Amino acid sequence: MIIEINADQYLEIEKLCLGVFYPLKTFMSKNDFISCVDNMRLADGQVFPIPIVLDLDKELAMRFEKEANVELFFQGQHVADITPTSAYTVDKRDACLKVFGTLDHNHPGVSYFLNLKDYFVSGDIILHIRPQFSFSRYELTPVEMKKEINLRGWKKIVGFQTRNIPHRAHEYLQKVALEHADGILIQPIVGFKKIGDFVPDAVIASYETLIGNYYPKNRVMFAVLSTVMRYAGPREAIFHAIVRKNYGCTDFIIGRDHAGVGNFYDKYAAHDLATKLENELGIRIMKLSGPYYCKLCDGIVTEKTCPHLSTDPSVCHDISGTDIRSSLAYGSNINPNFVRESVIKTVSNIEEPFVI
Repeated sequence: MIIEINADQYLEIEKLCLGVFYPLKTFMSKNDFISCVDNMRLADGQVFPIPIVLDLDKELAMRFEKEANVELFFQGQHVADITPTSAYTVDKRDACLKVFGTLDHNHPGVSYFLNLKDYFVSGDIILHIRPQFSFSRYELTPVEMKKEINLRGWKKIVGFQTRNIPHRAHEYLQKVALEHADGILIQPIVGFKKIGDFVPDAVIASYETLIGNYYPKNRVMFAVLSTVMRYAGPREAIFHAIVRKNYGCTDFIIGRDHAGVGNFYDKYAAHDLATKLENELGIRIMKLSGPYYCKLCDGIVTEKTCPHLSTDPSVCHDISGTDIRSSLAYGSNINPNFVRESVIKTVSNIEEPFVI
């Protein structure tokens, strides 16, 4: 039996086979799925808060379960094999509500998940050919990353997750981390993202500009992570921490509204969940307050270092990827106190910087 997979599925297969999603080694069985959705754990009790599934329509799923081996093809090329163990269906709306906290189709993670086919399948996977996309040369495997960390002699490595081009608030968080660590891994997600988010070329080029001109190069590693952005807020923050542990990070930054979208999650809900789970994660969590620009302080600050958010909030300006994307899209000037001019210039040179 042959199944043609899409790019998202292909990238998930790669991550499972490379150990990026460890302790998960293959697409979730029904027991793992239910335990993940209900308890943020795999069936064996290990913390894992995000469902990782291979979806098929009913006809293919029924055939899949009867096969001894299934060949997986991408764009006509045999890239992997899977030994079937199960095919199952679930209440996707119930699962969606538990994972994302909403059924609102305006939430991109909800829309993506509910549009998956109705059956999920599992089985041992063998990857024959790794994906090759435009961003692949910027990606390292966990083994390659750990080897580079060892070569550099780093003992304390902080992971930083992003899906946007860098702004000054991101710089603040990254440099705070560098004050307490040997090095930082800046690892933006470049898989599926919602319409209007930055494309991989824009994110990569802007970080090359920033790191090349404003960071000590021997203390920064840059690599992309090609997986789906779930926009699952607190649950995804924990998932991102688990993934960065697998890449060799000892610490991970969780900031304001980590992996959030719109107003679906409380600003520091991810901090609260991290506090409950961090003793089981095997990676230390740096719970950092959300930086903003204060006109009176004349710099990037947080509510822990600036008094004006409560005394004169009119001088305090949040710096968000949403606002930056909007300003770039409509040709508005962006305050250089929010984003470096060189970064804006770099992004402006990208022919189409947004997902359409």
